[in-house]
Amino acid sequence: MKNYIKHDPWKIIEEGFRPEYNEISESLFSLGNGRFGLRGNFEETFTGKTLQGSYLAGVYYPDKTKVGWWKNGYPEYFAKVLNAANWIGIRVEIDNHELDLNTCKVSNFIRILNMKEGYLSRSFTAEFSDGKQVQVETKRLCSIVEEYIGTIQFSIKPLNFSGEISLTPFIDFDVVNKDSNYDEKFWEEKNKGNDNNIGWVTAVTKKTKFVATSGMIYEIFKGDTPIDSIIDHQEKEKYIGHRITLNAEEGQAITLNKYCCNLTSLNYSEENIVENCMQYLNKAKEKGYDKILSDQAEAWEKKWAESDIQIEGDVAAQQGIRFNIFHLYQTYTGTDERLNIGPKGFTGEKYGGSTYWDTEAYCLPFYLATSEEKVGRQLLVYRYKHLQKAIENAEKLGFSRGAALYPMVTMNGEECHNEWEITFEEIHRNGAIAYGIFDYIRYTGDKNYLAEYGLEVLLGISRFWSQRITFSTHKNKYVMLGVTGPNEYENNVDNNWYTNYIATWCLKYTLESLDWVKTNFSEKYTEFSNKTNFAEAEETERWRDIISNMYYPKSEELGIFLQQDNYLDKEQIMAKDIPEDQIPIWQNWSWDRILRSCFIKQGDVLQGMYFFEDHFDRETIRKNYDFYEPRTVHESSLSPCIHAVIASKIGDKKRAYQFYLRTSRLDLDDYNNDTEDGLHITSMAGSWLAVVKGFGGMRVSNGQVSFAPFIPENWTGYAFKIRFRGSILKIEVKENKVYISNESDKQVDILLYNKNYAIKANETIKAEAIPGDALA
Repeated sequence: MKNYIKHDPWKIIEEGFRPEYNEISESLFSLGNGRFGLRGNFEETFTGKTLQGSYLAGVYYPDKTKVGWWKNGYPEYFAKVLNAANWIGIRVEIDNHELDLNTCKVSNFIRILNMKEGYLSRSFTAEFSDGKQVQVETKRLCSIVEEYIGTIQFSIKPLNFSGEISLTPFIDFDVVNKDSNYDEKFWEEKNKGNDNNIGWVTAVTKKTKFVATSGMIYEIFKGDTPIDSIIDHQEKEKYIGHRITLNAEEGQAITLNKYCCNLTSLNYSEENIVENCMQYLNKAKEKGYDKILSDQAEAWEKKWAESDIQIEGDVAAQQGIRFNIFHLYQTYTGTDERLNIGPKGFTGEKYGGSTYWDTEAYCLPFYLATSEEKVGRQLLVYRYKHLQKAIENAEKLGFSRGAALYPMVTMNGEECHNEWEITFEEIHRNGAIAYGIFDYIRYTGDKNYLAEYGLEVLLGISRFWSQRITFSTHKNKYVMLGVTGPNEYENNVDNNWYTNYIATWCLKYTLESLDWVKTNFSEKYTEFSNKTNFAEAEETERWRDIISNMYYPKSEELGIFLQQDNYLDKEQIMAKDIPEDQIPIWQNWSWDRILRSCFIKQGDVLQGMYFFEDHFDRETIRKNYDFYEPRTVHESSLSPCIHAVIASKIGDKKRAYQFYLRTSRLDLDDYNNDTEDGLHITSMAGSWLAVVKGFGGMRVSNGQVSFAPFIPENWTGYAFKIRFRGSILKIEVKENKVYISNESDKQVDILLYNKNYAIKANETIKAEAIPGDALA
């Protein structure tokens, strides 16, 4: 765990240059706007430890699967989110010495991610080997107003000399992916060009043939005075640069404002993409850097007004939640149904940057409560559009009759994960897709979604479960063999409780949905049946038999559900007894040792308790929590948040806070020693869940939202807002009082501590707070 980021409620601050942590910082200081993004790399040359990364939403490469032993059913490729053009680059030379913080003496270094206004700044003093000193200040952003524009302001001031300074702003598409399976470069040049102070490079991906154009235009100032200069246009493969040499005076700053545009063939035709890029660039320069910066601040002010969580008395907790909300909004905007939420967003390459079940299980609730309804709906439509691919995925594994297996990892609906225990066995992901439909409808009341899209998805998933589940004559029960649950420190197990439970729940929910659509949309139901060749009597009869006779492993003696068959045969050692120098175990133990241990990477049984808490009484939840939590090492970023919600539910306030702090500061403090690969974007939604569903006790049932808030001991108060069915509610918890304000023009009926309240339009109610332990 690192602790070098300064605590601040609105900023991420690194004071002092720490080259050994630079890749971690590059992740933390990433920027994005839903269309493109980049890691916190330096604009100038840096020859030290770095992971250069710039990413374009929806652009990927099918890197050929690399395995030692090919198995039938393996995906042919692993989808890489490609490192795209380095568009921030500005090479700096002073009397033929290149500015490079790896070789210069660095002092007064500070970089700040201003989350309130949406930009990254950096300043430092650099001393060259000949004693010359310069002061550099930079500021950049990815505009959330002009969604294809990024801007950089780079200012350099000689401190103890006058002389020549050369600046070379450039666009470089000759980039590599660190995770390339065969050290292959994935971009080929299509065209490039220079015209005075404007330049561009257009490149095309191998195989997938995505076309991307990255362009730049710039202006230069001495002090506040704009200057013209002689430009040395430079070109090489996939690269253009403009070298400008200026006479610099001691104490006078030279400032370069660089405007960049990134377009892809997802949204622009190949024939016009360069012309469109030039139009955006000229518009940005005409608008001006200061106006783009102020528009950015105004746009972020509006976002924060709707979604900020305010925490009193705990700066570390406050910084953590805002950091996570900031990156969630930078990653996904909901404006394009072809896009989704990659686990690393625009902050790194690991996991291929593709879509996982994390979206439905963790991210969907955040977007439902903080954005317009259509944003959450887009995430469901994304899966509907991939239904045919999910059916094809199942066919590759031998399933038939329209059974659908949604991929563990995907860019376009095809499975593209190349580890057998994930691809073939971690099939619980299908349950999360169905749960997402249920969760969306429960929250929004948009039940028509079933008739429009949802029922087809549910049918495909239920057909898969029906075929994947087999009957054991030995047990005289239905069983599910050879699976991997959410706890990936177990592979190829039989009767994973969570997978068995969510599979039968899917069958029940599909039956309920069939009845509703048949009753309310009879014509659509007939159309649906014909389209899917649905043999209603035959198929539903088997589903009902499975529901009635499914096997669930449990221990009557301990009063718990067993994670899988034979879990208690493992040596039962507590996580607290692992030697500290062996943590995290995934970096220190062999895989064989991990698989033989009882240790749990993330909640497995407890994931089911979280999804379906209303199916179990509080004592059952408590017993399972008390048994499994001490065996959980939380080496999945998705683990602490679920434990925070459950701990809140059963009154374990101290542990709930600890889990919240871990999930909210997972990357800021590098808990799992892996932030250098990129941030854990999808788990960031978990920190929101920990506050709103955990401490705030928010639930939705029977069309009504309810709350049961308490204050963690480390805090003096907190507040958050949610959207709910056309209304906006603000919940404030202070000392022994709860205030709920209806910031909309219609009455809202809520439950607070199981008591009904009708809050009139634009009014506030006040109630006595109940301590968390009393709630349990």
